[in-house]
Amino acid sequence: MANIEKRTTKEGKTTYRVKVRLKGYPTQTATFERLTDAKKWAQHTEAAIREGRHFKTTEAKKHTLAELIDRYKRDCLKDKKDADKTKQRLEWWKGEIGAYALADVTAARLAETRDRLARRTTRDGQQFSPSTVVRYMAAISHAFTIAMKEWGWVDDNPVRKVTKPKQPRGRVRFLSDDERERLLSACRESSNPKLYPVVVLALSTGMRKSEVLNLYWREPRTPPKDAWGVVHLDQGRIILHETKNSERRVVPLVGHALSELRGLAKVRRLNCDLVFPAEDGSKPASIRGAWEVALKKAEIEDFHFHDLRHSAASYLAMNGASLAEIAETLGHKTLQMVKRYSHLSEAHTASVLERMNAKIFGGGK
Repeated sequence: MANIEKRTTKEGKTTYRVKVRLKGYPTQTATFERLTDAKKWAQHTEAAIREGRHFKTTEAKKHTLAELIDRYKRDCLKDKKDADKTKQRLEWWKGEIGAYALADVTAARLAETRDRLARRTTRDGQQFSPSTVVRYMAAISHAFTIAMKEWGWVDDNPVRKVTKPKQPRGRVRFLSDDERERLLSACRESSNPKLYPVVVLALSTGMRKSEVLNLYWREPRTPPKDAWGVVHLDQGRIILHETKNSERRVVPLVGHALSELRGLAKVRRLNCDLVFPAEDGSKPASIRGAWEVALKKAEIEDFHFHDLRHSAASYLAMNGASLAEIAETLGHKTLQMVKRYSHLSEAHTASVLERMNAKIFGGGK
């Protein structure tokens, strides 16, 4: 709501002071010599606030989105593992609307740009998925959050007002008992002797491919930027020092996986600390070709290496593990990512309720 106050100075000069008050926003004020200018400013300011185009700080008018992105890349992406991908996504936003002042980067303009992004296609002609669009939005959103909280360039993050595309439910493809036996048999017979223990480790622990291939027998002098960990056979565990969510994780080593690693430890190379090294020992081994051959030999379709992780989670759910236990095992910060396995643990949930009811009601029907 705008309020215009007429004032007269000692010299007899008349001015008009405008106050624009809207619930949830700071009061905006300005002074004009003409009433028409005061009314025009009040109308424009009130409309801008309602549309999310108004920021109380003048910094939003002094800096462009391109300047925000450049500073964010320079100061905030130094130690991020996914810095290259984030830079690529931010450069896209910069190319599309980087020339605009931050005050003019409204939710409406961002939504329009989001829609253009959703119509983009990949190199193989596939349209961008909702998940990809969400990741692009997350990149620019975090840059705005830093600009708001630490730099004082904006008073709000306009990306938060833009609706994110609805993402499809997560893929749940896991090996049946028969498929698992066929795949393990094909991996055991592979020309690449590393394939079988790698697959066993991934299937029994739910570790990601990068986490498995970047395992060391002892802590490396120069840790890699990607996920890596150290095997502790004497303690029966793996400590992942760098993971996808940047948190340290302990993975228990039990059963067949522990036996396989103990066997590898007996014949390990003395000039290399990698558990699964390439032939020259300078980097982790590549198993891609051997993996594809094993899948073909086992006659397994529509299955990716990452689905071994889904298989491990599915087996946990079917064996009575709670969603919280699955999340802890896989290293997820929240339960959202593991809700896809909830239907597999329905029998376990039913048995828990049955035991509870039997206890409080005496087992009667």
